[in-house]
Amino acid sequence: MRSDLAAGAVPLPPVRAGRVRDPRLDFFRGVGMYIILVAHIPENQWTLWIPARFGFSDATEIFVFLSGIASAIAFGSTFDRAGFRLGVARVAQRIWQVYWAHVCVFVAVLALLGAAGTTPSGQSYVATLNLQRFAADPAGLAARFLTLTYVPNYFDILPMYLVMLAMMPAMLALERIDPHVPLAVSFQLWLLAQFGLLDLPAEPWSDRPWFFDPFGWQLLFFLGFSIRRGLLRPPAPRPALVAAAVAVVVLSVPFAWYAVLQASPTFAAAAAAIEPLTRKTDFGALRLVHFLAVAWLAWALVPPTSRLLAGRGAGVVRRVGQQSLAVFVAGMVVAQALGILLDHLGRGPIATAAANLLGFAVLTAVAHVAGWFKSAPWKG
Repeated sequence: MRSDLAAGAVPLPPVRAGRVRDPRLDFFRGVGMYIILVAHIPENQWTLWIPARFGFSDATEIFVFLSGIASAIAFGSTFDRAGFRLGVARVAQRIWQVYWAHVCVFVAVLALLGAAGTTPSGQSYVATLNLQRFAADPAGLAARFLTLTYVPNYFDILPMYLVMLAMMPAMLALERIDPHVPLAVSFQLWLLAQFGLLDLPAEPWSDRPWFFDPFGWQLLFFLGFSIRRGLLRPPAPRPALVAAAVAVVVLSVPFAWYAVLQASPTFAAAAAAIEPLTRKTDFGALRLVHFLAVAWLAWALVPPTSRLLAGRGAGVVRRVGQQSLAVFVAGMVVAQALGILLDHLGRGPIATAAANLLGFAVLTAVAHVAGWFKSAPWKG
């Protein structure tokens, strides 16, 4: 009752696969965490060289897709082993953790920006993230923030993840009826999101929806989830498929790279015309196609035994991927602190490189500390 993506698919572990982790999962999640930090540092020149500048998908897709795979390992196996009731309890515990991580990140960033005062040009740091309304009326907006009816743009990834986690028990219940049903439902929700039919309100004073529509992005999450559960199988590497995936990646570059768009009115007009298919908010179709091509190439060309995954440096990156929630939360705060630092130091090449490398070092340290606490060494 499994669905193959193509003939000659490579066998994956069965549904009751336990907690065996592919080293590529943590490695690429770690890479994604570093990229997300770079993308979040305000006016960071290094963002000109992250993958998002050369294609339709970016590190957000890495985070969501691999979170789906990791969730299948962490939570799907609990449903299989301990039953539905305890599986729901395990998911509820994670939702509780992520929810309070979201709240703490918001409070920490707001406090940081408030303490920093104004930029060298005189603009309030609070206003740089469009938080001036909350700063002016925290009592009036606190309840809306806590109920996720006020979701500022910078703080929108974890709310999206919360919705996807909440959907997981329902998807696993549908899986017990028929393994094909969860992805069919997921695809239908994604289609509805493409037309803005499932928008969630982001603020009370406008009709702006959440920047990341969870009903659009959940398709990528549950694709990863289904692959790890063994309900889908990626096609085996073949020269024709490799060539097709490479063509998708290469042909998307002129429609995404700022240098081409600035130099060619033709490509700029074409990029604007296909914008509904590349839109980030509802996870447009071309973003899905581009990411699947990139992810399949990474899976096909980097086997679990690859030298890329060996060595001390790769081990550091994997550790960051293993502690993705703690690292992401820290990165959201550190990125703003580094942006404030660069405002005062200047954004020359040396200062920019130092700030980014300092950020990488902080994320690495956070991952090690979080891993140490999770190991509970006091238990002997």
